[in-house]
Amino acid sequence: MGLFDRLLAPRGSTPPANNTPAKPKKEVESFFLDADASSSMGNVDFMRRSNTIRHTFPGTADSPGNKEMIAEVASMESKLEMMSEGLAGISSQPETVDLSGGIPKPVKKTFAQTMSAAELEQRKKGSAFGVNVPGGPAAIKQEQERSASAQVPSQPQISKQASGKAGAIDPFKQMVRDLNS
Repeated sequence: MGLFDRLLAPRGSTPPANNTPAKPKKEVESFFLDADASSSMGNVDFMRRSNTIRHTFPGTADSPGNKEMIAEVASMESKLEMMSEGLAGISSQPETVDLSGGIPKPVKKTFAQTMSAAELEQRKKGSAFGVNVPGGPAAIKQEQERSASAQVPSQPQISKQASGKAGAIDPFKQMVRDLNS
């Protein structure tokens, strides 16, 4: 039976029928797999076995030394076998219980100190000090500077340096002479 036999055959002709008798179907025995063999999860025994996992940690300033945690882990359960002191909040120091939890501490009372009448008058003036004075606050400040300079012994005045070439060290030499004199 070729590929083109059907196309090239005349229209009225029918293909030859196979005269072989049909084979009777065999009676098949049915069987079932157990749950482990029928699953497609892989090696179930490998997944069911338990593994012991050991974690190590460095110490801290509060709890120096190496720390260790050993856990036995299976696919469906885990069990902590050993944990070093100082891990996850475990400590040998008993926790202190504060029985006054929620009760606020008494407020420390502070008292105002007495101030002189002159200081009180100065504070009352505030930022309006010298507003209605001829010359304004700048004139008052200059007057205070003059009176302060008359009371303080004379300090060496910084002389204005003549501007020279850029990078010249003459101003520095002059400064050293002023310091040494």
